Amino acid sequence: MRTGRNVGEKPNAPIIALGGNPNVGKSSVFNALTGLRQHTGNWPGKTVATARGICKRGQKHYTLVDLPGCYSLTNHSAEEEIARDFICSGEADAVVIVCDATCLERSLSFVLQTLEITRNVVVCVNLMDEAGKKGIIIDIEKLSARLGVSAVGTSARSGKGIDALLCAVDRVIENPNLSNDRSNLPEDENERMSATVLAAEEICKDTVIFEDVNYQNRDAKLDGILAGRWTAFPIMLLALLGIFWITIIGANYPSEMLSALFYRVEGLLSTLFVWMPELLRGILIFGIFRVLAWVVAVMLPPMAIFFPLFTLLEDAGFLPRVAFNLDKAFKKCSACGKQALTMCMGFGCNAAGVIGCRIIDSPRERLIAVITNNFVPCNGRFPPPRLE
Repeated sequence: MRTGRNVGEKPNAPIIALGGNPNVGKSSVFNALTGLRQHTGNWPGKTVATARGICKRGQKHYTLVDLPGCYSLTNHSAEEEIARDFICSGEADAVVIVCDATCLERSLSFVLQTLEITRNVVVCVNLMDEAGKKGIIIDIEKLSARLGVSAVGTSARSGKGIDALLCAVDRVIENPNLSNDRSNLPEDENERMSATVLAAEEICKDTVIFEDVNYQNRDAKLDGILAGRWTAFPIMLLALLGIFWITIIGANYPSEMLSALFYRVEGLLSTLFVWMPELLRGILIFGIFRVLAWVVAVMLPPMAIFFPLFTLLEDAGFLPRVAFNLDKAFKKCSACGKQALTMCMGFGCNAAGVIGCRIIDSPRERLIAVITNNFVPCNGRFPPPRLE
């Protein structure tokens, strides 16, 4: 797949592909390398946006291609297909994979999949500053030795490590690895993915150090409880029911206050505009104002309570475990476990639930989620209080 070159790019400039998971600071690395000298467009035949930029290092010029963020190279989504096709095409002279230093194990799975395709890889361990705040120390030299390719620690937002990253890219371009032995890889895709995950775990055990020795133990214990065979579903149901109860009961009080306030305002407006023709007064007061009053009084309080609580569950890592627990059940319906998260959002607002379906990779499963999420009874469908 040839993407062509844009105006301003050197005809013989080496091409650097920039890949990695979503939300690992890939855009910050891209901006630090290009200085915002970028061109944004869509991949041929796809609606996935991408960016190309020019990276200058002294007298050298590089063309930087920002691949779509994805979690694997298994062609389960348009993003994964584009990233895999570009890396497999051999068009890139070097591939920089950006990893999240605060969650290296998840990022390493993508790195290992890329190494199955090409060895001309530089691993950029980004967000080192955030990892330091959390007491996470990464042995970059040992990581490089375990992977067999150069690894560089960076904090792209502050520009730290960017020069070292470009030096590593220079070495890869000047001394490319023209062969890649894939004879030992399992033929089955599921076996290959399992082997990749296990390999990422083993590498992290040797290269990641936690200043708090109980950090991993606490996380493992939490997984055992929230994703356990006998405890996962009861805890999940109790947590969600607790949020619904707090939302419904807690929203009653501000809803009643707003309803009373709007009732008094409606009476005042009726008195002030008594001179208007009855038809016009009905449209303005009993039509426009009353509808707005109902929307604000009924929908705003529950949404103001539900979504912050929902966000707290997400930040605590509870929601990904919910999706994991429900994935098998949803698969039996030819759907995806991630839909459980979008359905929960739908209880607050169906519009938010439908928009959230973009987190689902498969177009078919995403369409199923969009259609079925509309049947979730969001708080806007409950009958409003009467303003009498």
